[in-house]
Amino acid sequence: MSLIKPLSVLLFALIAIYTLFVIIGHGGDFITPFFLSLFAVDWEGQFILDFGMYLLLVALWIAWRHNYSAAGIVLAVASMFGGMMFFAIYLLVIARKSEGDPKRLFLGENRAREN
Repeated sequence: MSLIKPLSVLLFALIAIYTLFVIIGHGGDFITPFFLSLFAVDWEGQFILDFGMYLLLVALWIAWRHNYSAAGIVLAVASMFGGMMFFAIYLLVIARKSEGDPKRLFLGENRAREN
């Protein structure tokens, strides 16, 4: 549990710096390359499809963790579009709030109290 916080900070910093270089070099349009690669039906498209499925699964977990509340749905949508830049910060926040309790971290406050 103690590695989650520094790892989240490191992952956020890495993806933020990498994203900055990509935006400088290629611009901010990520939608067009996403769909072009996806529809090319090659290994890059396979990776993008796989990653999209991962993002969907993470979003569903976040919504479930927040009992499908309005805030949970907003956070889930943010995770779909924000990827690791969102999830690293989200994980850092919930790790801090959980105070080292894995049940609170993975299940959320309400479910952790029930179990």
